[in-house]
Amino acid sequence: MKERADLGFDDELEGFDPADWAPKPKAKPKPEAQAASRELAEATGFRSREPARAKPDPKPAKPKKPAKGAGETKPVRRRRTGRNAQFNIKTKPETIEAFYAIADARGWGLGETLEHAVSLMQKERR
Repeated sequence: MKERADLGFDDELEGFDPADWAPKPKAKPKPEAQAASRELAEATGFRSREPARAKPDPKPAKPKKPAKGAGETKPVRRRRTGRNAQFNIKTKPETIEAFYAIADARGWGLGETLEHAVSLMQKERR
């Protein structure tokens, strides 16, 4: 068996300590430095991306006016059905409204409504 050539790294590996490569904790900036950088940012027109802290509102919140048709509840059309293929078409807004009305009246999901419509058309064609 052939011996490998000595590359001369043996001495370096003996003194190697992985802890020397560990990240060192960042020192927190001093409050004076933070204030100075904030003033500089404001003077140059820099806008921070950090969310503004919410200030407590001394006034109690007024009840909001209900939106138009807010008393109506929307039907839940999302549920697990095993259908996983998507079908996109363009149609008139009236047709979409009628389709939704049929689905809502029957309590069907949109995919189920389409399946019933196709089934009816197939029966009609026979």
